[in-house]
Amino acid sequence: MLQIAEGVFEIAVGFVHVHLVLTDDGVVLVDTGLPGKSRTIERALGEARKTIGDVRTILLTHWHADHVGGAAALRRRSGARTVAHAIDAPVITGAVPMPLPAVQRTLARLVTGKPEPVMVDESLSADGPVSVPGFSAFHTPGHTAGHVSYLLDRADGILFAGDAATGGGTKVRHMSRTLNADPTTARSSVAKLAALSFDVAVFGHGKAVAGGAVERFRDLAAR
Repeated sequence: MLQIAEGVFEIAVGFVHVHLVLTDDGVVLVDTGLPGKSRTIERALGEARKTIGDVRTILLTHWHADHVGGAAALRRRSGARTVAHAIDAPVITGAVPMPLPAVQRTLARLVTGKPEPVMVDESLSADGPVSVPGFSAFHTPGHTAGHVSYLLDRADGILFAGDAATGGGTKVRHMSRTLNADPTTARSSVAKLAALSFDVAVFGHGKAVAGGAVERFRDLAAR
C-alpha cells in the first residue's frame, strides 16, 4: 500500500489500483478492483488501522470488471453506499448486459472475470459535489459512456482519474484506443480534466503523478 497524500492510499489489486481515503465520516474507496480480491483491500484497511466495517462509501469510476469487481462483496460486508454515474449504473446493477467489444470480451474471459452485480445507491447525473464531503464528480465519458472522475479537496486537489487517462509518474497518457468505447470523446474528457485545478493525480492503471499533475493533463490535451 502506497501513501499518496495525507489519508490517501493506493492499493495494487493485481494490475489495477484501488484508492482508500480516510475521512472524518469513515473510509471511502474509489473503485474496488478485480472480482474475488476483496481480501487484498481488507489487508490494506488493516494496515491503515481500519476494518471493512469502517468503509462508508464506494465511489465507482465506471462499470468495467477490474474496477467494480469487489463492490458487491464489500458493500455486503460493510453496508457501504455505492456511487456511480447514471449512465453506467444499469450495467453495474446487472439490469443491462456489459456492452463489451470483442477485445474486452476476450480480456474478461481470460483475465478479469465477471463482476457480481451491485446496487447503486447514488446515481450521478451532473458534475459537482457528491454526498461525501470534499469530493466532487466530473463526467468524463469515452472509456465508458458513464465514466466519472472524482476530485478531492485535499492537498491542493487530488484527482482520481480512473481510466480517463493512465499515469506514468511524470507523464499522463491517453488510454489505449482499443480499450476506449469512444476514443474521440475520451480525448475531450482529458481536456475537461485539464481545465480543473489539482496537484496530484492517481489512476486505475499507471503511476500516480505526485505534483503539478494538472500541467501534465494540459500537456496531453494540447497534443
